[in-house]
Amino acid sequence: MSEHLSHAIPEPAADPPAQPVPVPELTADAHETVGDYTVADPVIRTRRVDVFYGDNHAIRNVDLDIGQNEVIALIGPSGCGKTTYLRCLNRMNDTIESARVTGEITLEGEDIYSRRMDVVMLRARVGMVFQKPNPFPKSVYDNVAYGPRIHGIARNRTELDQIVRRSLERAGLWSEVKDRLDEPGTGLSGGQQQRLCIARTIAVSPEVILMDEPCSALDPIATARIEDLIDELRQNYAIVIVTHSMQQAARVSQRVAYFHLGRLVEVGNTEAIFTNPRHRLTEDYITGRFG
Repeated sequence: MSEHLSHAIPEPAADPPAQPVPVPELTADAHETVGDYTVADPVIRTRRVDVFYGDNHAIRNVDLDIGQNEVIALIGPSGCGKTTYLRCLNRMNDTIESARVTGEITLEGEDIYSRRMDVVMLRARVGMVFQKPNPFPKSVYDNVAYGPRIHGIARNRTELDQIVRRSLERAGLWSEVKDRLDEPGTGLSGGQQQRLCIARTIAVSPEVILMDEPCSALDPIATARIEDLIDELRQNYAIVIVTHSMQQAARVSQRVAYFHLGRLVEVGNTEAIFTNPRHRLTEDYITGRFG
């Protein structure tokens, strides 16, 4: 795929078959996303989403669906709104006093910003894995058991043991920690800690997993293991990943959404985005002209 990336835009021909949309910059007045932002059966549906941090208009009029059993990668230069959008999907922006979110975001048809929505339950249904591994200062076992305990998922210790083991197995960590369950989770390596955080996330059976640059603090070997894990988890979950690595986006995702200056510029099939981008801004970013 890296060869595709380095040769994504061919030399100009006399009569090229398709020209990128000639929009050199985005304006506050009007902008339409290039590509189909809808999917047939979305888990999450966002429409006309705007986010403000005080007077800063960080996200502008974003429409995007998150589909079942897919990985969608959010890419774009630093400060373009990728993580801000991601944090809207489980109301993490609620923790920022100056943040205000408008528009419509639904999870399986439910308005997640409704007063009736239990935010604690929402974050169980839409779990999040952060940029840096953040295991609790507890044992490996208690890290994974934390969610099932507070949500009352396990009726007894036997059920809890089964959930912990199954979650660690799904996270590809069981064989490495099965004899260390009582040891602190913070004592694991960086890659193991991130997989422990993924096990902790899936222990409460979420519908969606949000990942904010989950491999940025990891070495290449640990990164490869996480990427393999993402591909396996896609069979059971919808996954949204923010990444600065276009190679990683190409490897793990089925769809890509390109953000620029708070706007969703283009969305589409991963291979099509990287080999034949339709918007000039997308082309400029993936070919390294800026970013």
